[in-house]
Amino acid sequence: MLPLLFDHPRFLLIDKPAGLSFHREGAQPGVLDLLRAQLDVDNLHAVHRLDAMTSGLLLFAKGSEAASEFGRLFATRQIGKYYLAISARAPKKKQGSVSGDMQKGRNGSWRLLPSKADPAYTQFFSAGLGDGRRLFLLRPLTGRTHQLRVALKAMGSPILGDARYGGEPADRGYLHAYALHFVLDGERHAFHCPPSQGEHWLTPAAQSVLAHYAMPEALAWPAR
Repeated sequence: MLPLLFDHPRFLLIDKPAGLSFHREGAQPGVLDLLRAQLDVDNLHAVHRLDAMTSGLLLFAKGSEAASEFGRLFATRQIGKYYLAISARAPKKKQGSVSGDMQKGRNGSWRLLPSKADPAYTQFFSAGLGDGRRLFLLRPLTGRTHQLRVALKAMGSPILGDARYGGEPADRGYLHAYALHFVLDGERHAFHCPPSQGEHWLTPAAQSVLAHYAMPEALAWPAR
């Protein structure tokens, strides 16, 4: 059963488990398949996606009209998104931004280029966990495939458990969709979902940092 967090007349929000693919893979159903079967509905529309390794907030529209409106909000960057990640390596800088064009390689991986014709753009804060690991709060201002995974690799801090981009082995990939906020039909919505899967999220040091990041939208993010 997928954890349901919020059921609104125009959308649905779940806490996606880590390790579950969004799309069907052979005989293994994807997130949307499971959710439709669980709720016995067929009018759910995917409006954004998470990689299989990524847990956390995942939004679905109810009906084509709501899907179109969410598509417009995402396209015009009117939906605030915040993610958490852990790396076993210190970054080149502790906070700031990383940007660059992204290029896809032959093996399905992406890399960040020094050019900025149409760059992916990510802002971040980070804090040490006292054991050599570092916890990141990430704010992507664009929505590219593998954007956060590539950004952290480019900073010298691949995500723990992300084998594709050089992360050290772990019990899961340590990337989590943490918070969303948007205005729909004149009503403001803000959702927060702390991670619950993964031993490294649950240490006292990580919990202390997460308490500091409890309201990510209220932090002093730099102007782009």
